[in-house]
This record gives sequence, C-alpha cells and structure tokens, in this order.
Amino acid sequence: MSRLSILPNEKLPEELRKQAKAADEAGAGSTVLRVLGHRPDMIQSYFNFYFPLHNGGIVDPALKEMVRLRIAELNQCLT
Repeated sequence: MSRLSILPNEKLPEELRKQAKAADEAGAGSTVLRVLGHRPDMIQSYFNFYFPLHNGGIVDPALKEMVRLRIAELNQCLT
C-alpha cells in the first residue's frame, strides 16, 4: 500500500503538469513528479540530490535503474 498519493493532473502546479506530460510522452513516466507535487518547493532539492547519485559513480546508471526497479517490485511498489 502506498503511503503517498500520486496526484492527478488537475492537482499539479502548472509547471509540474507540463513536466509530467513531457515525461510521460518521453516514456520516462511521471510518478515521481506526481508524488513530489505534494511539495513543489522540494523538487529542485530532490533532483540536485538524485541526478548526481544516479548518473555519477562507478556503477552504470542502467544497472542502478534495474536494481531500483527490482527493489520496488520486491516491496510491491508502483514505479
């Protein structure tokens, strides 16, 4: 059971709505943006943390993503 709801389009701030639409159209999914929509003031801080962590280091980002998805699956979490 999720602890945070995924906001529908009509509850997202306008700029975040555009980003969610672009993410969906690119096939990246917008779930993270829709959850972060509860606290739009924290989005930039989250991405400042996430992207260097995801793209940096010695482990390939594709492998990190596969691990993230597997952990989510094991926890019955929607991604």
